[in-house]
Amino acid sequence: MKKKTIILIAVIGVVAVLLFSLVGSYNGFVDKAEEVESARSTISTYLQRRADLIPNFVNTVKGYSDYEKETYTAVTEARAAVGKASSVAEQEQAEERLNGAISVWVNAVTEAYPELKANTQYLALQDELSGSENRIATARRDYNKVAKEYNVKIKRFPGNLLAGIFGFDAVDYFEADEGASSVPQVSFD
Repeated sequence: MKKKTIILIAVIGVVAVLLFSLVGSYNGFVDKAEEVESARSTISTYLQRRADLIPNFVNTVKGYSDYEKETYTAVTEARAAVGKASSVAEQEQAEERLNGAISVWVNAVTEAYPELKANTQYLALQDELSGSENRIATARRDYNKVAKEYNVKIKRFPGNLLAGIFGFDAVDYFEADEGASSVPQVSFD
């Protein structure tokens, strides 16, 4: 009887250790998944901040020019697409579209209206946009860091078994836009 009790206690102890290990692993996956989602939300917040600056930028320039409607429309549509993006891939695509539209618009307006460069409100908004770009880049790096930690956690043994059972899937990284490695041509003609 004494031997059976000891065996029963040992089995219960082993089951309890396994159960606590399973719960701890699951909670670890949940924590990492939430870190990834938090980092992704930070990027969305910064993208929205940048998109919200655009109307101020537009209103400042309106006082100086009757700018191209097509370019303004492209910026507005791209800004709306950023707000509607729901996945990392959609967000990347919308951000790429907005970056292109902003770049074309800002460069065209700055070249066409040189007196605008001296306007303090314009310069302040340009600095805000630049600051937003830096925040977005930092948030992307932070996202990729937590995404890597999460992906490694769900791919390592025995975590990969538990991740598969509980439905934890790998997440995508933010990657550089196509052509980002090429050096832009600068001309002062």
